[in-house]
Amino acid sequence: MTAQIVGEVMTRDVVQARRTTPFKEVVRLLDHHRISGLPVVDADDKVLGVLSGSDLVRCQAHRDGPAPPPALTAGDVMSGPAITVHPEQTVPDAARLMERRGVERLPVVDEADRLIGIATRRDLLRVFLRADDDIRREVSEEIVVGALDLPPDAVRVCVRDGVVTLGGRVEARSQVPELVHAAWRLDGVVGVVNAVDFRLDDSEGPPPSWRARSL
Repeated sequence: MTAQIVGEVMTRDVVQARRTTPFKEVVRLLDHHRISGLPVVDADDKVLGVLSGSDLVRCQAHRDGPAPPPALTAGDVMSGPAITVHPEQTVPDAARLMERRGVERLPVVDEADRLIGIATRRDLLRVFLRADDDIRREVSEEIVVGALDLPPDAVRVCVRDGVVTLGGRVEARSQVPELVHAAWRLDGVVGVVNAVDFRLDDSEGPPPSWRARSL
C-alpha cells in the first residue's frame, strides 16, 4: 500500500523562463501555453524561483511612480527561493507542502537540483480520479487480507465516488481503527464510513498475538 509519488503525476514538459527573459516574453509564454505560472532557471537548469501571473499583475500595479521603471525581466519579478520537491516524494506530502506554503505549483528537481518537471494542484488532484473498483480491490486484498490477515469475506467493502464504506466484523476492537486509517491513506479515497463491529475488546491489556501486522 504505497501512495503515488510526485514523479508519477508531474508534468514533464515544463514551460520555463531564464532570469533574463523579458517581462513581455513571460506574459506571452503564460498566455500561449494557458498556464498561470512557471519556474525560472539558470543556465544549468537549476531553479532560481517561480513566477506567476499574480507577480506580473503586482508589478504592473506599482507603475504610478514619478519615474518609469527599468526594463523588467523574469528575475526581477519572480518569487524566490523556489519551494521544490523531489520526484520520489509522495503526492500527499507534496499536497501538504503546497497547502502549508500557499503555492499553486512545485518545481520538481533531481539530486543536483535541476528542473525535471512541475507539479501543479491539478496534477496532484489526479489521484482522486482513481476508479472505485481499484480502491475497493486494494482495501480488500491489501488491507483486509494482506495487512490484517482476515478472511476476504470478514469485511464488506463498498466504494462510491471515492468514499469507502466498511461493514462486517473483525476479531479485535484494535483492528477497527487500523482498518479505517489504512483505507483513509489510500490514493483516491475522499472519505471512510465505518460500520465494522468486533468480537473481542482488546483495548485494555497487551495485544493478542493475532493483532494486525503493521500497515
